[in-house]
Amino acid sequence: MTGRSRRGVKFPHNKNNGHSEGGRRPSFSEASEDGSPVKGRAAAALENIDEKPPTPEQQQAEYEKKKANFITRTFWTFVMIGGFFAALFMGHVYILVIITAIQIVSFKEVIAIASVPSRARDLQSTKSLNWYWLATTMYFLYGESVVYYLKHIVLVDKVLLPLATHHRFISFILYVFGFVFFVGSLKTGHLKFQFSQFAWTHMALFLIVVQAHFIMNNVLEGMIWFFLPAALVITNDIFAYICGITFGRTQLIKLSPKKTVEGFVGAWIMTVLFGIFLTNILLRSKYFICPATDLGANIFTGLDCDPNPIFIPRTYSTPHLFFLPPGYTLSITTSPMQIHTFFWASFASLIAPFGGFFASGLKRTFKIKDFGDSIPGHGGMTDRMDCQFIMGLFAFIYYHTFIAFKRSSVTHVLELAIMELTTDEQVEVIKGVLKYLTNQGVVKDETPASFEKLLSASLQI
Repeated sequence: MTGRSRRGVKFPHNKNNGHSEGGRRPSFSEASEDGSPVKGRAAAALENIDEKPPTPEQQQAEYEKKKANFITRTFWTFVMIGGFFAALFMGHVYILVIITAIQIVSFKEVIAIASVPSRARDLQSTKSLNWYWLATTMYFLYGESVVYYLKHIVLVDKVLLPLATHHRFISFILYVFGFVFFVGSLKTGHLKFQFSQFAWTHMALFLIVVQAHFIMNNVLEGMIWFFLPAALVITNDIFAYICGITFGRTQLIKLSPKKTVEGFVGAWIMTVLFGIFLTNILLRSKYFICPATDLGANIFTGLDCDPNPIFIPRTYSTPHLFFLPPGYTLSITTSPMQIHTFFWASFASLIAPFGGFFASGLKRTFKIKDFGDSIPGHGGMTDRMDCQFIMGLFAFIYYHTFIAFKRSSVTHVLELAIMELTTDEQVEVIKGVLKYLTNQGVVKDETPASFEKLLSASLQI
């Protein structure tokens, strides 16, 4: 029967009995992506089937969906812009509150995309630990900023002084408690998941919370160091879109197929021009260029300070050039800040977008469109802040490397006197300062003697 079936039965759909033309089997290159030759031929056959055009009802439904999304996106765009400028003009504290909210929401979104539901794994402690790490990190970073920028308040307060002088040790102990609890919560069968969550959480803390901390420091150094970098990133994003759809042809990077080289370069040029224009406006307001010495200040009350020398216009002249008449040079008058703005705008255009590309690669890894739906029509908060974090860190490092006006301040001297000197040495410093002020005629001659009597009376009590 076997021989008869071979001679009498034919398979017209497989003339070569499982072999391709020439008697060989189909190779992987001829098969579909999953390695199945049958599925590959089925996919090829499906390509010849014409898809039915969408019905008018389907087209109308799709149009209404896009229209509703556009309206929602536009509405929340104006809400975000209005809220941002309202906080900007109301004062530094409101901006700090917004940054805090942004970093918490962004941390939540990033943690969520890599979290396997802990209920299914019976690991309720994982979620609690994530928020504990966040709280501990924020306590450490916020404390560092408060001690550094508000020494004149913290170091003279009886309650806050011990917290300030032992801040780093307290932060370390809090972290150790979390570490011990993490090790104690490890369960056999879930170790890979728990350690991956540990690593993922610390990566999120570094990429989001730590960088947001530097943005907060920029706010306290002066509103311009926060607003200018943020505005440059937003401007670059807008012009990258405009230039891209206008004359974009060459793809820039595979992670973001819609990004083009033409849009990338065009946005750089426009961002530099806009940065110079915006800087020229901001330099006219001391509210933007002065440090946050008064957290109750706003755009109407303003701030007062001696401007950093980079805000004061200077005249730059070229040396004598051989092709110019004798004694003739080229000169331009501008503030040094405009030169720094060029580098900031270049970073915002050429480097900061790679923060967005990094986020795109992360989303592709987990096969998600957005990090979340925190902002209706815009996706998650992280989708809007992916470039801002790296730009804020750059602004902080650049400012302290090339711009910060290094000199001793009252708060710095106060910190040294309180934290580095004994009580007797502090008294000697006060006596010396009073003696100096007496010689300068600032205080009355009897002031040092009055201080001595007051001190003696206090010691007797």
